[in-house]
Amino acid sequence: MRLNFYKFAAHLEVMIDQIKNYIKEAEAFTSEKLDEVEAFRIKFLGKKGILNEFFAEFKNVPNEQKKEFGQSINQLKQTAQAKVDELKLKIESQKDEAGIYGDLTRSAQPSEIGARHPISIVKNQIIEIFANIGFNVSEGPEIEDDWHNFTALNLPEYHPARDMQDTFFIQTNPEDILLRTHTSSVQVRYMENNQPPIRTISPGRVFRNEDISARSHCIFHQVEGLYIDKNVSFADLKQTLLYFTKQLFGKSKIRLRPSYFPFTEPSAEVDIYWGLETETDYRITKGTGWLEIMGCGMVDPNVLKNCNIDPNTYSGFAFGMGIERIAMLLYQIGDIRMFYENDLRFLKQFKSVV
Repeated sequence: MRLNFYKFAAHLEVMIDQIKNYIKEAEAFTSEKLDEVEAFRIKFLGKKGILNEFFAEFKNVPNEQKKEFGQSINQLKQTAQAKVDELKLKIESQKDEAGIYGDLTRSAQPSEIGARHPISIVKNQIIEIFANIGFNVSEGPEIEDDWHNFTALNLPEYHPARDMQDTFFIQTNPEDILLRTHTSSVQVRYMENNQPPIRTISPGRVFRNEDISARSHCIFHQVEGLYIDKNVSFADLKQTLLYFTKQLFGKSKIRLRPSYFPFTEPSAEVDIYWGLETETDYRITKGTGWLEIMGCGMVDPNVLKNCNIDPNTYSGFAFGMGIERIAMLLYQIGDIRMFYENDLRFLKQFKSVV
């Protein structure tokens, strides 16, 4: 368009009406395409655009009418610029959302369910079962000192029971620093900082210098439990474990065999009756129907003393189990190494488990 044919003195009103029409056009314009918005900008705001043509004719407007004509041009300029800014911002926002969420115009597809590791599944089940009877969760460092890992648990230096656990030592002078061999060290720390009644479980990763095979590994996970209060008896321990085995395995028959642990006295191994219904049952129970699942016992009075708890007033029980062993039983996994190989074919089998 060229406006030099206008006779401003006679046709000023016509030009102002034209500007108002352009304002309406700018207000009504919309697009979701960046190239169309750019074309709109060039049409109105470019060097050869509509606004520059009006500004070029401004000098021909009589002085008494310049104010009205100038206000109309500025209104057109502001309207066009605001429309360009608005549409560009909208288009950029859609691009950002698409970068986060993908193509928002695509048809809905079900999202693939992620996989939980079987160790995490079993650990969470155990925590939930004990949480229902008042046990909280306590955690501690994986790098421990000799006191919390051994001495406080009734395993003084040169005690023969220390040989039962092949330890990864990090530092031996001036004191022994090591990778914890059990989560009992967490229980010691908890007793040092909390007074009875105490009811806690301590899940975590532990380390022992053992050969890796289908049945053992140098890294594994444990859950250990501790209950200390007045008048706690072995019968309380048995009923707690019976409740646990019913909830986790659906088995209502257990037995406790005398055993030895330095930090409990008396001590016992806990077996559940798995049954002999299938060939697998015969294989995993070696034809007996019984499976060992954990160790337990009454907390040794020396351990209570070491943690500044009066053994004449308080008593308690403790228990511990390997999470991998429980998971192998629940899911009939025959090789402990499968938990650590990160084989997606193995892990995806647990994708539907919450």
